[in-house]
Amino acid sequence: MPTLWGGRFRGETDPRVRTFQDSLRFDFRLWPYEIRASQAHARMLLKIGVLTPEEGEALVRGLEKIYEGFAAGKVAPVGEEDIHSLVEALLVRWVGDVGKKLHTGRSRNDQVVTALRMYVKDEIRAVRALLRELRRVLVDLAAEHVETLLPGYTHLQPAQPVTLAHHLLAYYEMFTRDDARFADCYRRTSVLPLGAGALAGTTFPLDRAFVAEALDFDGVAENSMDAVSDRDFAVEFCAAAALTMAHLSRLSEEIVLWSTPQFGFVELDDAFATGSSMMPQKKNPDVAELCRGKTGRVIGNLTGMLTLLKGLPLTYNKDLQEDKPLVFDTVDTLRGALEVFIPMLQTLRVNRKQMALAARQGFLTATDLAEYLVRKGVPFREAHEVVGRIVIYCLEQGKGLEDLSVEEYRQFAAVIDADVFEAVGLREAVRARRLAGGPAPEAVRERIARLRAVLENGK
Repeated sequence: MPTLWGGRFRGETDPRVRTFQDSLRFDFRLWPYEIRASQAHARMLLKIGVLTPEEGEALVRGLEKIYEGFAAGKVAPVGEEDIHSLVEALLVRWVGDVGKKLHTGRSRNDQVVTALRMYVKDEIRAVRALLRELRRVLVDLAAEHVETLLPGYTHLQPAQPVTLAHHLLAYYEMFTRDDARFADCYRRTSVLPLGAGALAGTTFPLDRAFVAEALDFDGVAENSMDAVSDRDFAVEFCAAAALTMAHLSRLSEEIVLWSTPQFGFVELDDAFATGSSMMPQKKNPDVAELCRGKTGRVIGNLTGMLTLLKGLPLTYNKDLQEDKPLVFDTVDTLRGALEVFIPMLQTLRVNRKQMALAARQGFLTATDLAEYLVRKGVPFREAHEVVGRIVIYCLEQGKGLEDLSVEEYRQFAAVIDADVFEAVGLREAVRARRLAGGPAPEAVRERIARLRAVLENGK
């Protein structure tokens, strides 16, 4: 099989080397980007006079024919070393020797990273669209549950009362930060390396700005050596994806817990749960569990990318071929998780009664009682100790804070009056937290209105 680099060699490459190093089996998915970049390069060569109008038209039309063949599934990836050599081989086959002129002024080193950057840019756009939809679903679900009481936890122990809406909007904040990270990654990905050649550019007067505009890049790489060896953008993409998956995993873990009979807070729609081959009663949260499990895979890809780069001297090294499987798997895993997670969340059924019942357990308004005492003039540290003793008393009596009489309260602090019940009531405690960022329904409704305006503006 002919190669793009065989002129230097007298002997044939061992077939085992070809099997070991050829990348067409995984980089074939870059074909749309390789063809688009090649068309832009051909038009640029025509513009600077390297190609005649007839040659330029033949190359562009030939590449369009190849594009159509790939899109229709009529061209199978066979035999060639990678997608770049395959496109060139097809071009020469279909337009003749003029096809050999396309490689003027470029190297596979700058070709490879150009196609990968174009691919990552498209995938960032797709991921950001999914994140917008996920955030919209969270806001819609939150709007339905502004008054739904829910125990807030620390250490998985009941802590303070919140609402389901407030809890869900915490995840909105996480996914908003994820979106911002992808947007920032896009900015650094949108730098054109084409024109850097193998590492030191070319003697041809390439119009790199022309190609950058044609391929929707925001600028050109300013150092040819860095251009062909830089994979920071791929690391950043994997890092942003790993954080997004970590956030999905956290929410998945809560859905797994909440769907157990011990919690009973939610029930998954049948379309997003599975059963057991042996136990007829089972309804398993497999989607949430798989999102949680696949997070480790994406974190592993990030680790792989960093390890791949850590010892590479400038400039291009064959090690960099291994970047694509890591990026591709990250894309497939992240998009697959988001695409199934969104409808799972949309169809989730919430058990308001069970959430409210759980909120009555665990003395969730103990802090509110301490703050009540502070307002009565008791120093907070003393108030904290007093409430601790009240909790012990409640545990011994089998009562909650709302069940005690004023006389029982006064055994611990004489300043307590009948207004104590305004402090220890669950709904009253939540409504009192009207500060910015707090769980009060009034504050949450205002936040939801602002978030909907943001989402409607496409952010």
